[in-house]
Amino acid sequence: MAGSDYIDPIAQRYASEEVKGLFSPLRRALVWRQLWVALAEIEAEMGLPVTTEQVDELKSVIEKIDLDRIAEIEADLRHDVMAHIHHFGEVAPGARAIIHLGATSCFVTDNGDLLLIREALGLVSQRLLRAIHSLAEFVRTHAALPTLGLTHLQPAQLTTVGKRAALWTQDLVDCWREIEELKNTLPLRGVKGTTGTQASFLQLCGGDEELVLALDRRLAEKFGFKNIFPITGQTYPRNWDFRIISRLAELAAVLHKIGTDIRLLQSWGEVEEPYRSNQVGSSAMPYKRNPMKSERICALARHLMAQAPAIGQLAATQWMERTLDDSAHRRVVIPQSFLTIDALLVTARNVFDGLIVHPRIIERRVSEHLPFVAVEEILMEGVSRGGDRQDLHERIRKLAWQAKETLLDDGGENPLRELVENDPVLGPIAASLLPWAPSRFTGLAESQSLRYLDDVVDQLPRPEEDHLRELKV
Repeated sequence: MAGSDYIDPIAQRYASEEVKGLFSPLRRALVWRQLWVALAEIEAEMGLPVTTEQVDELKSVIEKIDLDRIAEIEADLRHDVMAHIHHFGEVAPGARAIIHLGATSCFVTDNGDLLLIREALGLVSQRLLRAIHSLAEFVRTHAALPTLGLTHLQPAQLTTVGKRAALWTQDLVDCWREIEELKNTLPLRGVKGTTGTQASFLQLCGGDEELVLALDRRLAEKFGFKNIFPITGQTYPRNWDFRIISRLAELAAVLHKIGTDIRLLQSWGEVEEPYRSNQVGSSAMPYKRNPMKSERICALARHLMAQAPAIGQLAATQWMERTLDDSAHRRVVIPQSFLTIDALLVTARNVFDGLIVHPRIIERRVSEHLPFVAVEEILMEGVSRGGDRQDLHERIRKLAWQAKETLLDDGGENPLRELVENDPVLGPIAASLLPWAPSRFTGLAESQSLRYLDDVVDQLPRPEEDHLRELKV
C-alpha cells in the first residue's frame, strides 16, 4: 500500500535530485562496472590474460543493469559484490571469466566510494560557491548600515549589517577552501588485493613488481586521481572517512551559527528570511512569521555534526587489516552526510538570496543604545587628554549602570547622555565629540567588509550556473 513503507525524510523532503542520484543503487552499480572495465582494459594493455574482445564486450553492456536480478542473486549468495559480478557475467558471457581478475571486493566498494565521494565533494563545492557569492551581495549592499553589535548576546559596540554577514561569509570561504583541497587531494585505493600486499596482482603479473605498480598507477590516471594510497590494508584507511565527514560537519557548524544568528535577528525584527505570499507560520496563530528555513538549517546541521564523532568511532575500532563492522555504518553515514549538506546548502542559498532588512527597527535599537556605545570614545578621548584611564573608566561605569537601572525600572529614553553631559569631568569631553552619529562608531566595519569582498570573494571561481538545478525551498 502506498505510504506504508518508511521513506528517508532527508532524501524525500530536502536533498536535490543530483545528490540522490549520485548515491543511488543504479549509480553505484554503474561505477563498479566502470572499475571492472577499467581494470580489464589495463590488464589487456599490459599483456595479461585478458583480450580486447572481452573488454569490448564488457563496455557494450556496461549500462545493462537489472537491480532486481542482482537482488535475486544476492539473496542466494549473501554477497553483494559477487551478485554484481554474476550479473555482469550473465550479460557479458564471453568476458565472464576475467571480470574482477586479481581483485578483491574492496576494489569496487572502496574505489567506488572514493569516486562517488570525489564527485559529491564537487557538488558541495558548487553549492557552497553559490551560497558564498549570494551572501557576498548582501554584504556589499549593507556594508555601511550601522547595527548594534552583541557580545554575550548583550549590547556592545556598533558594527554594520554587512560586516556581520562578512563574518559568516569568511567562515564559508574557509570551508570551501578545505573542501576543494580535500577533493583535489583525495587518493584512490587502487589495486591492493585482500590485505593490501598486492599478492594476487604480483602473481598475475608473473612476479614483476614494476608491472603491479604500473597497474596501480594507470588505474588512478584513468579516473583522474592525482594521488593513490601507497599503503592500505584490505580497505583504504578509515581515518579518511573521518576526515571527509568532519569537513562536512565543520561546514554544518558554520551554517548552524549563521542560521542561529538569523533566527535571533528575526526575533528582534531586524532581519528576516524570505517568505512566500501563501506561507503559513502556525495552524493556531495566523500572524506568525517563523524563521522556518533557518530553523531547518539548524536542525539538519545538528544531525550532520553528530555524524563526525560516530565515524571517528568507526575509524578507531577497525581491527588489523580490516573488520566488516564498518560496512553497514558507512552505507548509512556517507550518503546521508552528503544528502544532508546538500539540503543545508540549498536552503542556505535560498535564505541568502532573499534576506529582508528592516532599517527602521535597526536604527531604533541603535538609537536606544547609542549613549552606551559613545562612552568608549569618550574614554579614549579622555585618556588622550591626559586623564587616568582607570579613574575615567570607573566614573563612566557608575553612570552607565545608573542609566541601565533607570531603563530597566522605568523604560523610556536612555538617560546616559544627559548624565555624561552633566558630569564635571566627562561633560567637556563629550561635548567635543558631538554629534553622536551612529556611523561614527562603526570603525572600519564598512571598509573591512568591502575589502574582503574585493580581495577574497571576488577572486573565487564563479559557480557553474548550469551545473546544478535550482530547487524550490
